[in-house]
Amino acid sequence: MRISKSLLDRGWAWSTGLGLIVLAALAGMDLWLKSQTGVSTTDLQELSSAAQYRLAFHAWAPEPYAVRAGFDLGLDYLLMPLYAISFFLSGVIVAESFTPGRSPFRRYVLMAAMVAPVAALLDAVENALQLTMLLSGATDNLARIAFNVSSAKTVAITVGMVLLIGAIMAKFGLRRARARPVIEP
Repeated sequence: MRISKSLLDRGWAWSTGLGLIVLAALAGMDLWLKSQTGVSTTDLQELSSAAQYRLAFHAWAPEPYAVRAGFDLGLDYLLMPLYAISFFLSGVIVAESFTPGRSPFRRYVLMAAMVAPVAALLDAVENALQLTMLLSGATDNLARIAFNVSSAKTVAITVGMVLLIGAIMAKFGLRRARARPVIEP
């Protein structure tokens, strides 16, 4: 399947822009939750035992905090497809901009782009496990699984961020370099 360059650029710009907006809203709400309770939903990524989860959930015991925590975890599901698309399209942009022809490096970059959807799937599993523990009670097995899934997701998101930075460099760094006039002695 082929995609036009303009459609690729538009999809990348929209998914990245909307992703940043949702991320900013989510971060703001998560910071508010942390300021009120001492625990944010982002902090759950570092927890690996049922006792740690129980302490976090105890901090959210008053209803408004539990509702906010559940909303934050749910809103993260909106962010997942946005960053998956943004990171994937970033990989395509990096491959098109920095890799010549059919080189092995180009294949590696395109394979790295496939990590983005994996990150979103891992994030969905992580949130589902955390919501399950929030609603049904935490167990050590679920806590360990959530911790391992979160660690794998963090690696996958890091790969996606590298691709996003590469795409930004391709879009804005090369454009400035090309716009400079050539001065010959």
